[in-house]
Amino acid sequence: MKILITGCAGFIGFHLARELLNTGNIVYGVDSLNDYYDRKLKIHRLAILNKEKKFNFNKVDISNFYALKKIFNKKKFDTVINLAAYAGVSYSLKFPEKYIQTNEVGFFNILELVKKFKVKKLLFASSSSIYGTNKLPFKESQITDSPLSLYGATKKNNEILASYYSKEFNITIIGIRFFTVYGPYGRPDLSIFKFCKQIIKNKTVTLYNYGNNFRDFTYIDDVVDNLNKLIKLKNFTSKSKRKFYLLNISSGKKIKISNLIKLIEKALGKKAKTKLTKKLSYDIPASLSYSTNLKKLIKIRKKTQIKDGINKFVNWYQEYYL
Repeated sequence: MKILITGCAGFIGFHLARELLNTGNIVYGVDSLNDYYDRKLKIHRLAILNKEKKFNFNKVDISNFYALKKIFNKKKFDTVINLAAYAGVSYSLKFPEKYIQTNEVGFFNILELVKKFKVKKLLFASSSSIYGTNKLPFKESQITDSPLSLYGATKKNNEILASYYSKEFNITIIGIRFFTVYGPYGRPDLSIFKFCKQIIKNKTVTLYNYGNNFRDFTYIDDVVDNLNKLIKLKNFTSKSKRKFYLLNISSGKKIKISNLIKLIEKALGKKAKTKLTKKLSYDIPASLSYSTNLKKLIKIRKKTQIKDGINKFVNWYQEYYL
């Protein structure tokens, strides 16, 4: 298949592109290589992808409609996967305009081009952040009109737009609500990466909500396996003409952040210096999902246990940075 991945130099985009290339697909990558976090890591991911003959890269910002249209003009894509976005909750407080421009205007551009060039299938990244303070476990059927962050709001708006485009223009569109993805080559702004770095450098680790936040952490290999199966899936259901799906991808287990620190300490063989402080107003206190709707569509392999995932990440981090 010819597959377009936006955000290909990002964490999930990089791993997914590698898997798709390994299974014989042609991958066209788009990324702006912005400085939301260390560009060196993005450039290194991209350098790995560029070694593959069936990988083609274009440095383009998805908010630039005409630059993006040129890529669609040249190739007929079987599937488009939109992972390009400004992520993270706290950063959206400082730079809201970046989130609106990329996450909303950029996604609108993707939808328009998918419609214009009659792409068969679109997958796009949503987020567990849209659930706000909903009751656990989070379910796709829950009302998600009150996210706690601007980032979560942009992802909710993506889902609304996608639902309209799917119904109005008969496009198969799948929105993925990711639950705190982690692993090698991960994002430096996410908790596991930051905690590992802080402990190694003898910096104090700040635990918000006095360490009582909970998260459903999902290992990157599990995420990629699920995405790959969704990309390959031709008939989602024989009993329905449904074209629009929202799916949680998670581990199905939540871990207390203070306990997560203990796992990282054990993997590093080093004690953390911690500071307990109050809850952040824009931070959801807990996340958990059983990926029920996903299981109706594909067979899910045995999930990576958090202890094993942490060990793999820590090993990568030490090899990469130390």
